[in-house]
Amino acid sequence: MNTYTVCFFGHREIYNLFELEEKLEEHIRSLLENKEYVEFLVGRNGEFDQLVSSTVRRVKRDYRDDNSALVLVLPYLSAEYEKNEEAFQEYYDEVEICQSSSAAHFKAAMQIRNREMVDRADLVLCCIERKSGGAYQTVLYAKKQNKQIINLAGGMTTFCE
Repeated sequence: MNTYTVCFFGHREIYNLFELEEKLEEHIRSLLENKEYVEFLVGRNGEFDQLVSSTVRRVKRDYRDDNSALVLVLPYLSAEYEKNEEAFQEYYDEVEICQSSSAAHFKAAMQIRNREMVDRADLVLCCIERKSGGAYQTVLYAKKQNKQIINLAGGMTTFCE
């Protein structure tokens, strides 16, 4: 089976929620239609990540649920996860702890995890509205790795080209 892997990055706070959700839904639906199997890699570190997870789950439920997995990739084992492991396992199709970031200093762990997600991905879907922050740095890394990048934020796509 050919697996097509997509990862998502965006700023912690997002604006134009409904417009962004429509764009996400369109891309997710297209991927489910056109790819044999899709692995959606997500974090859990802000509004964008939450929007991605809920949109993937909804599209899978309403459209097609037989050729994809929503995978939560945690940078390290957290107390929140340990306390709510059952709920996490029910919400996501899979939960992974990134081994290389879990061994790193916690301040570096997020960026290490993000780069590993990029390295695995065929496509990076992002919502970058400013040239700063961890999401922006991750997308710059994806560009250096010659990954296909789609910025759902619209206006600021020049750095991705």
